[in-house]
Amino acid sequence: MMLTAVLLVLALRNVAQGDLFTSIAEMELLLEAEKGIPDLLDLYIERLSMEKKQQSNRSLGNNMRLITNPVSAYLLIKRLIEEWNDIKRLAGSDIGEELLNEISELRAMNYAKNPTTEDLTGAAIALLRLQDTYQLNVKEIADGKILNASVVEPFTAKDCFDIGQAAYNANDYYHTVIWMEEAQERLRNEMPNETVQLKEILEYLAFALFKQDPDHPRARNNIKWYEDMLAEEGMKPIDYRRNIPPITNPRPKSGLDKNEHEIYEALCRNEVPVSIKAKSKLYCYYKMDRPFLRLAPFKIEILRFSPLVVLFLDVITDEEVKMIQMLATPKLRRATVQNSVTGELETASYRTSKSLKKEKRTASSFSYSAWLKDEEHEIVHRINRRIDLMTNLEQETSEELQVGNYGIGGHYDPHFDFARKEEVNAFQSLNTGNRLATLLFYMTQPESGGATVFTEVKTAVMPSKNDALFWYNLLRSGDGDLRTRHAACPVLTGTKWVSNKWIHERGQEFRRPCGLRRSVEERFIGDLDS
Repeated sequence: MMLTAVLLVLALRNVAQGDLFTSIAEMELLLEAEKGIPDLLDLYIERLSMEKKQQSNRSLGNNMRLITNPVSAYLLIKRLIEEWNDIKRLAGSDIGEELLNEISELRAMNYAKNPTTEDLTGAAIALLRLQDTYQLNVKEIADGKILNASVVEPFTAKDCFDIGQAAYNANDYYHTVIWMEEAQERLRNEMPNETVQLKEILEYLAFALFKQDPDHPRARNNIKWYEDMLAEEGMKPIDYRRNIPPITNPRPKSGLDKNEHEIYEALCRNEVPVSIKAKSKLYCYYKMDRPFLRLAPFKIEILRFSPLVVLFLDVITDEEVKMIQMLATPKLRRATVQNSVTGELETASYRTSKSLKKEKRTASSFSYSAWLKDEEHEIVHRINRRIDLMTNLEQETSEELQVGNYGIGGHYDPHFDFARKEEVNAFQSLNTGNRLATLLFYMTQPESGGATVFTEVKTAVMPSKNDALFWYNLLRSGDGDLRTRHAACPVLTGTKWVSNKWIHERGQEFRRPCGLRRSVEERFIGDLDS
C-alpha cells in the first residue's frame, strides 16, 4: 500500500513536470499529493527503523558470545566502523550533526570508544596470531568455526580480502597469500553478487608471491599476465594451479628466538608434557603462618619448584572482581611496555614485537590496562592487605594494582618482570629497587587460550577464576632469576581479566633476607631457611 502511494506521487510529479503551468487542476492534485509525503516518509523511516532493530537483534542477540568469539568480534568492529562512516556521510545537516553528537555521548556514557581503522587492523592481525599459535585452518576461521564455537555470519570474500590486505600492509606475505587464496575461493561461490573484485585479489596475491619468490611465474608482473598466457595456449582456468610450480611461502620470523617461539606456541597449545616424576613431588597445603590465618588459611597448590611457582586458590570473590572491573573500566588504556634504554613506559602496538636485545617487554595492542590506587576504594585497600598475608612481603613499596583486559588475540610475548643489569634506568623513578615478586589474579577464565607460560622451564598455567599465581622474580641473592621468563598466550575464545601486583625489593630486608648460600631457594611461600 505504502509503495503504491509513493509510486502515485512520483507519477503525478512526472506527469506534471512538463505541463504544470497550464493546469490549476493538476497543481491542486500535486499539492494534495504533497501533503501525504511526510506521512509516507514517516512510514518509510519507521519500517527502516524496524528492519534495523531486527538486524541488530539478530547480530547482537548474545552480547558475550559476539565479543568473545574472535571472528564475530572482528565482524562487529568492521560493521560498527562502516555504519558509523555511513551515518557521518548521510548526516550532512545541523540536525545530522546533532545526531552524531548524541550517539558519541551515548557511547561515552558507557565508556565506549568509537572503533577506528587501527582497531580493525589490529583485530585482523590478532586473527593471524591465533591462526598460527593454535594452528587453526584458515577456512574454519573464515567460517567462524573455532573449537566448539560457531558464528551466525561467516566471512565473505571481501572479509578475507581485508585480512589479507592487513597482512600485506604489515609485510606479512605468508598470511597474505593464504587469505587472498581463501578470498578467491569464496568469490567463486558469491557470483554474481561478488563482494570484491577478482582483479584486486589477484593483484595482492601477485605482489605477495613476488615478495616471497620473485622468479615464480605467478608473481612475474601480475598473476593475470600468467593466466592470460595460459589461456592463449588453450588451457582452462580450472587447470591453472595444476601447471604452476609449487610456491615457497615461509612463515615470517618472529622477533623471538626460533626455539623459544616454538616452545611458547607449543605451551600455549598444551603440547608440552610434564614428567610423572616431577608431578609426584608437587602438593597442596594450607598457609597458616600468621595468627589471622589460623582462622582463615589460604589454600595453596605448588605448581613447580626451581623456580617456585604456586597457585593461591579462591583468594578473591566475585563481588570484589566486579568492583575492580567497574573501577578499572573507565581508566583502561592501551597496555604499555618499558623501554630498556630510557626506562620510560611506552604505548604498545600490535606492530611491536621486538627482540629481547632491543626491548624488555612486548605487548599486544589488544591488551588494555589500568592502575588502581590503594585509596580509590575500600576493596582495593582490602586486597592489598590480603596480598601481605598471602606473600609475607611488605606492600608499602609495591606498585599500584594493575588491572588488565585482553581483547581479540590479546597476549604478552615472553619477557622478564624484573630489570636486568643492563637496564639501569628501569624503576629508577620509583626508588624501590627491582621487582622482587609477581602476584597475578585471574579475575575471569577464558573458554580457551590465555595461559600463562614459563618458556625457560616449559610450564603452562591455565587461568582459573578467582585464583592467583605467584612467583619470585629475584633469587635470595638479589640476582634476577632467568628461569622466570614468561608470557601470556593469546586468548582464543572468551574473555580474560587479570590484576597483578609487582612487589619491589625495598622494605623486604627482614621479610625475605639473603640466604647463607647464593643458590638457596624457597620450598614454599615464606620459607626463610637458609
